[in-house]
Amino acid sequence: AYLAQLGIPFGGPPVILKDPAEELQVTAPAATSSKVPAEAKPEKSEKADGAPDGRSFLEKWIEADLAKGGRCQKLKEKVLTRFPPEPNGYLHIGHAKSIMINFGLAYKYGGQCNLRFDDTNPDTEETEYVEAIQEDVAWVCQALNMEKMKKGGKPWKDEVLYASDYFQQMYDFAIDLIKHGKAYVDSQTPEEVQKNRGGGPNNLPGVDSKFRNRSVEENLKLFQEMQDGKHAEGSQLLRAKIDMQHPNMNMRDPPMYRIRFSSHHRSGDKWKVYPMYDFAHGNEDAIEGVTHSICTLEFENHRALYDWFLDNCSIIPSRPYQKEFARLEVQGAVTSKRKLLRLVKEGHVSGWDDPRLLTIRGIRRRGVRPQGLKCMADGVGVSDRNSTTPWDFVEECWREDLEPISKRRLAVLDPLEVEIVDYNKEELIEGITDLPEQSASTDPSCARTLSFSKSLFIDRSDYQENPPEGYFRLGAIGSEVKLRHSYVIKLTEVIKDKSGKVTKLKCSHDPATRDTMPADRKPKVIHWVNAKDCLDAEVRLINPLFLAMPDPMPEGKDFLDYINPEAMVRCAAKVEKALGQPVLEDRYQFERVGYFAPDYDCFSEPKKLSFNRVVPLKESADKKKIEGKGTASRKEAQQAQLAEKERLQKIPPEEFFKSERGAEFSAYDEQGVPTHDKEGNALPKSAMKKLAKDLEKQKKLYESWKASKWQTSPSALRCPFCHGYPKSSHTDHDLVV
Repeated sequence: AYLAQLGIPFGGPPVILKDPAEELQVTAPAATSSKVPAEAKPEKSEKADGAPDGRSFLEKWIEADLAKGGRCQKLKEKVLTRFPPEPNGYLHIGHAKSIMINFGLAYKYGGQCNLRFDDTNPDTEETEYVEAIQEDVAWVCQALNMEKMKKGGKPWKDEVLYASDYFQQMYDFAIDLIKHGKAYVDSQTPEEVQKNRGGGPNNLPGVDSKFRNRSVEENLKLFQEMQDGKHAEGSQLLRAKIDMQHPNMNMRDPPMYRIRFSSHHRSGDKWKVYPMYDFAHGNEDAIEGVTHSICTLEFENHRALYDWFLDNCSIIPSRPYQKEFARLEVQGAVTSKRKLLRLVKEGHVSGWDDPRLLTIRGIRRRGVRPQGLKCMADGVGVSDRNSTTPWDFVEECWREDLEPISKRRLAVLDPLEVEIVDYNKEELIEGITDLPEQSASTDPSCARTLSFSKSLFIDRSDYQENPPEGYFRLGAIGSEVKLRHSYVIKLTEVIKDKSGKVTKLKCSHDPATRDTMPADRKPKVIHWVNAKDCLDAEVRLINPLFLAMPDPMPEGKDFLDYINPEAMVRCAAKVEKALGQPVLEDRYQFERVGYFAPDYDCFSEPKKLSFNRVVPLKESADKKKIEGKGTASRKEAQQAQLAEKERLQKIPPEEFFKSERGAEFSAYDEQGVPTHDKEGNALPKSAMKKLAKDLEKQKKLYESWKASKWQTSPSALRCPFCHGYPKSSHTDHDLVV
């Protein structure tokens, strides 16, 4: 309670991406737009991306230190970074970027990274978190392809480290500062400390404590008494003697040590005083020989204090340096430790590994791979300006990772029975490969066999009794579809129960179309499973955990009031029998549905065949958004998709990003591909590559729409430039409708 009243920054490791006690509310993904405004940039800023060579400012910093005449070259030091989480909670999606940066940069430049637990607060730390964080860090680092991990080692240097291992050394550093007149014991009340600190809207100067000029001897005596447990918690505080009028509030005689009588999870009851984070941070780096201390931007204003402690202690063993990067802020992500703890403790989720959570454990159970997280981190890039990453971009990165490795399988999420009335046998369809580019003839191990009978299941969405315009699957009697890897079937009869619900479709089949599409027509292809040997499975469609939250939060409302009731939609699905023995590491593309991973329930007793949707297929993004709202039918989802397609197809490619995502970018190339972000920084090559792919798809959509318009009857369309009809020459201008 004492420290909470001080009004002085304390606690929290530099990789923490949101303050555990923050009250700021985040906004869930909007249902209709991926445009997200960037946050205000800090006063001091460097170019985030090293255009034109693509190096980030952190890479340039390290390379300059390693170059001839550089700091590391002079001292013959190898790069040593650190990842210092506080063991008071589980890691989340934001930490993944910090892990990739700290471990990735060290590995790239032939150095190493320490995993250090900042366990300086005995009140909040538990062994449970220590073990979980080690597992999570090792899992994320699989994406870095480190040689030591390939040989069974851990990604961090040597053993796991703890700040508590350095308590005696840091205590000695404090004694050194006291002896040199640079620290004093303050006996003010917490209210006096806060009042005399100054600040506020007008940044009022601070007022020196009446205890600031105590003698060195008295300060040494009082500090020893604090450690001996002779003073009550909150009655004494060891502070650095810097400048109470300093414009940087962090430099106004910041606290170094406070009294705590709590038992520590490693050192027990030995210590009665514990170091504040700002004091401990640089000292820990110096003790370990860290060369590059990489923090998130909220520690930018703390750098002056980091430097002061290191430069003013006479017995510091080495001199590390700090630089800051922008934390990963994902649209709609709730990552506050306080809020996550409430979600778990109050039973709103099943645990820290609930696949709806964006904890590392939840993401892992959902089915995201470490490589997907790296793709995301690479795409976001390293910047020194805070911004928000759209959720659509995160999904696209995960999709990009899963597409080339996901085995194709058939799964029907909302089964509707189909009887093929003119088919009276059973057969096997062989040579179906796991991936499109594979060949069963050259690699039989990648092939599987599908069974086929007269009794099938298709997805209920592939039949519409009153189909909307543009619906090309089963609807009217006589409508046709092509079954994936099998026959064209034609609807002949619809069976309903007493309530009017459709319970079965009766169809005929075209025996000449099993392995080919008919030459005279092109029916739509749908997925199916054989009713005679398919398996029951629970398929979980993971949607955003929260609906859009207002900012600021209305009076009387809580973030829990905005939990999405359809954050996890459970489907009683029918799946092909090849899914009966899943492997935890396997990923699947359920054709026409999305990317899925086997849930842990598949492997724990009692076993239950279940799959989590990692990410939907890109073309079903609008359908997914409507699903998440919990108010729309599949028919409405289809109509929304058609409407969105009709809207997009009319946008010329060169105007696509300007009209759809103009708030995110400030410059474009001749084709319309964005080249610079909103703040004028050059985009990473990986981001531009993704944007170019999106533009190519838009170009095809636009060209297809133009071609369809030229096929309209002459009486309905004239060229506005030459007033010619479709058979006229229109090579020098585009059609405008």
